Amino acid sequence: MSNFNPEEGQMTLMEHLIELRTRLIWVCATLVITSIISLIFYDQLVRFVTSTARDMGIDLQFINPLDSIGIIFRVCFTAGTALSLPMIVYQLIAFMAPGLYPNEKRGLILTLPAILVLFSIGAIFAFYVLLPVAVGFLASLLQGVAVQQWAADRYLNFVTRLVFWIGVAFEMPLVVAILARMGLVSGPALLRVWRHAIVVIAIVAAAITPTVDPVNMSIVMVPLIGLYFGSVGLAYLIYRPREIRDFSNEPFIQDDDD
Repeated sequence: MSNFNPEEGQMTLMEHLIELRTRLIWVCATLVITSIISLIFYDQLVRFVTSTARDMGIDLQFINPLDSIGIIFRVCFTAGTALSLPMIVYQLIAFMAPGLYPNEKRGLILTLPAILVLFSIGAIFAFYVLLPVAVGFLASLLQGVAVQQWAADRYLNFVTRLVFWIGVAFEMPLVVAILARMGLVSGPALLRVWRHAIVVIAIVAAAITPTVDPVNMSIVMVPLIGLYFGSVGLAYLIYRPREIRDFSNEPFIQDDDD
């Protein structure tokens, strides 16, 4: 429930904190539910995530007794977070709703299905295109020197991190489109900072990939750079200057949660 005061045009600090607490409770509850649902299918999920290594003849080993439990929770929590993305974004929108125009709020809510679709496209791209190349490159190093037997927990950490964050990165065009439609960013502004954007993308790629070799970093960087320049073109197409909002002449609009 929003505590927006139409007479003052703003919320007090305490009202903001109460609103934030409510939104966080919804997010946490959704994460718990989706993670529990994923736990029901933990065996299928773990087998699917490790299929690339098995197909390449790489043996995965449990080094510690509790590795299997940690892997199950990691995979299921990652899957639960992916399923929770629409709710997480919706709660973020609801928290910002008092500062948005009604048409902006409706437009953001309509993008919720696209969030899951774009994340799925990014995750599929990472799993079926980026991951085999990365695993193949790593497995080809020092062949004949040692048998390829990888620690299962480290491999799962690599896979889940790569797939999840590439999926999140594929939301970039949607985020830029929303901000451009609201008049907060424009194509020329984004194009002016393209050098800075590439530096940021390189840092993100280094954080996503567990290795420091340039091949794996390039595998992650190339699609991210392509997404950035695609987002710049999208901003050129749909940018709309934002009008100054006058609260004194605006009728009070009740929040959807009331």
